[in-house]
Amino acid sequence: MTPPTPGRVTAREADRLATATDAVLLDVRELPEWRAGHAPAAVHLPLSALTAGAPLPAAAQARPLLVVCRSGHRSQHAAEILAARGAHAVDVIGGMVDWAAAGLPVVDAHGGNGAVA
Repeated sequence: MTPPTPGRVTAREADRLATATDAVLLDVRELPEWRAGHAPAAVHLPLSALTAGAPLPAAAQARPLLVVCRSGHRSQHAAEILAARGAHAVDVIGGMVDWAAAGLPVVDAHGGNGAVA
């Protein structure tokens, strides 16, 4: 049996879903990218850790996942991995690049204004 293909949402839709539902924005970029800038409520799990079999962080377990990376390529792959594991995961089209372009907040590792790296 083939696992379901994850859906896709825009950055604005992801922001709305993360605010209005119990969905978690899961950022799968690597640590330097995360530190430079991420969505304020995002949970971090690098794709490299996910592909190595790492479990979801506690804050993301048993919740719908909105998977984001820099531009959308890694998040598509991560959403597929998560869907194969039985998670409800959707990919954020355009990633953090589109998130920032939509005027949505980006913070750095210290909570200040961040930048997409």
